[in-house]
Amino acid sequence: MRLENKVAIITGAGGGLGSETIKLFAKEGAKVVATDLVTDHLEAVVKEINEAGGEAIAVKHNVASADDWKNVVDQAVAKFGTVDILVNNAGIADKSALSTAETVEEDEWERVMNVNLKSVYLGMKQVLPIMREHNTGSIVNISSIAAIIGTGGPFAYTSTKGGIRSMTKSVAAAYGQFGIRANSVHPGAINTKMTAASFENDEGFKDITQMIPLRRISEPAEIAQVVLFLASDDASYVSGSEYVVDGGATIV
Repeated sequence: MRLENKVAIITGAGGGLGSETIKLFAKEGAKVVATDLVTDHLEAVVKEINEAGGEAIAVKHNVASADDWKNVVDQAVAKFGTVDILVNNAGIADKSALSTAETVEEDEWERVMNVNLKSVYLGMKQVLPIMREHNTGSIVNISSIAAIIGTGGPFAYTSTKGGIRSMTKSVAAAYGQFGIRANSVHPGAINTKMTAASFENDEGFKDITQMIPLRRISEPAEIAQVVLFLASDDASYVSGSEYVVDGGATIV
């Protein structure tokens, strides 16, 4: 198993990508601390993992709260002894998919910044001392192709994903000397509830898929496999990298 005896914290674990990631990590031997602000679905998935012989706990978690982050890490260490892997997956988008620098309101900007960007900083701040003490660790931050190409919106979301890309490289450069790797994953459109609003009608869905060389959007499990690779020792010499998983969307 690729993550045997590794302890992983995964945020946004109740969503489409998060759920697939915690199930895959548990299947590969990880002890999983799965967090989300809404835990109903998450607790059901964690129960399923434990009944199948895996090890996982669900923790209610406001990722924009430093106190909540401390609680999550404290619970991980109390239950499993350490933290080997952090996957910063939690994220939200602007209320309008077409928001711009002119139209996005300040409170909306701050809401998206707190959940998408501040949370990544807070999470890394909490786990880095533990990883540094053990001279090992893997951080995987979920960004987006919006950090790489101009999408025309949503503005706050795109800004946060660019910030995640840069923060990841900064941590990789500063903490590589302690055996800590940091990488970012940049998915294109994923078939989740978060993106469902973008595909409300068949014609709109067709227009989007026609811009992707593989002519379809990804399933969460396809992205989770890339996250698994980066978290595992298979990627032992991969750090500061950005993995684009978009069906070729950024090349056209």
